[in-house]
Amino acid sequence: MTGLGDYFISNFDNEMQNAKKNKGQDRRDQDLYAGLIRLHILHHASKRPVFGLWFIEELGRHGYKLSPGTLYPLLHGLERKGYLRSISQRSGKSLRRMYQATPQGRKALVVARQKVSELFGELLEED
Repeated sequence: MTGLGDYFISNFDNEMQNAKKNKGQDRRDQDLYAGLIRLHILHHASKRPVFGLWFIEELGRHGYKLSPGTLYPLLHGLERKGYLRSISQRSGKSLRRMYQATPQGRKALVVARQKVSELFGELLEED
């Protein structure tokens, strides 16, 4: 039996697979980018506190269409793992949950940048 976190990750990956084609990208390949999306979220959350709708719009600018039902469990998962923390902030009459990278998340991002740089350097090498 899989855990609830596995369900949400699987749901995220399924939504990525079903994303609309953007600039010729094959939607079957979207699941390859799921880890990059998580790193992108951590990257922005390490710069300043950000909220869910902002992430949806930011990822949309890069061609990824995520619903709140997919993004928020992803954010909560990153929070449960200690990479993000959230606080509630009042915005007018409503409360907005703001996400920011934790020290653990910042350290993980530094390591991830090194690993991604090495891997992508190899991917982008001329044959």
